[in-house]
Amino acid sequence: MRVLRKKYRKLKQNPNFSQLRKHTRMLAIWDDHDYGANDAGKYYPQKERSKKVFLKFFGESKHSERRKHEGIYTSYFFTDSSQILQLILLDCRTFRNNLLPYDGSLAGDTTHSYTLDYSPHPENSDSTLLGEKQWQWLKVELKKPATLRIICSSTQFATEYNGYEAWANFPGEQRRMFELIKETKANGVMFISGDVHYAELSVREYPGLYPIYDLTSSGLTEEWKFATPNVHRVGAPVMENHFGLIEINWIEKKINLEIRNSTNATKLSHSLLIEELKF
Repeated sequence: MRVLRKKYRKLKQNPNFSQLRKHTRMLAIWDDHDYGANDAGKYYPQKERSKKVFLKFFGESKHSERRKHEGIYTSYFFTDSSQILQLILLDCRTFRNNLLPYDGSLAGDTTHSYTLDYSPHPENSDSTLLGEKQWQWLKVELKKPATLRIICSSTQFATEYNGYEAWANFPGEQRRMFELIKETKANGVMFISGDVHYAELSVREYPGLYPIYDLTSSGLTEEWKFATPNVHRVGAPVMENHFGLIEINWIEKKINLEIRNSTNATKLSHSLLIEELKF
């Protein structure tokens, strides 16, 4: 924790971060290295101590519900006249089962030109990514009134299996998410994600459900050499330093999803109507 606090202090002292924090409200959720160890899950021994450091750094109130339950999942609501935006921050670390090491089952496969790290859990296994308490909480959240719902997942939700960490390693949990959206009849759901050091937009089709978009942005300070195969990708990946931007036009009932580079040039853009995200 001494090392973790030192790194947070270094971040706080970064003048660019300080400017962003001064002028912009920050709503934060962790991924593995904020949590404490690469690709770590529920067996990380310091997760409770790490939680306290994280919430303190991001100025979470001492009376916050996040301090009262295990994990740091939470939600926020923003209203504009009769329009409601719900922002759901998932905790994809605290309750997640260990990942399965790659078992060599794709030996000879030419689709992946890199070393695979993980194999997916069997779809009918009892392995979990969110944990039962968080699933039940999410079910309640999706039943609340909202025009548009942005679900933040630290790892990619809508991509295909690529041997790296993602929801694709837990196909049963991925299917459960699709089914929960259907069960709760939650309109307006889309995902944002990070982790992979490049940007892309993915979209998934699922029986009886509207298209589910996942905008990945994760290269603000770091570039990557290649993007993994992804049949669900819309357009091309963005490999240079970038940030993600979502613009919502309530009057035109339109959402614009963008990836912009470090000079603010738009490198990826996709528009859709909110009406497209309805049953």
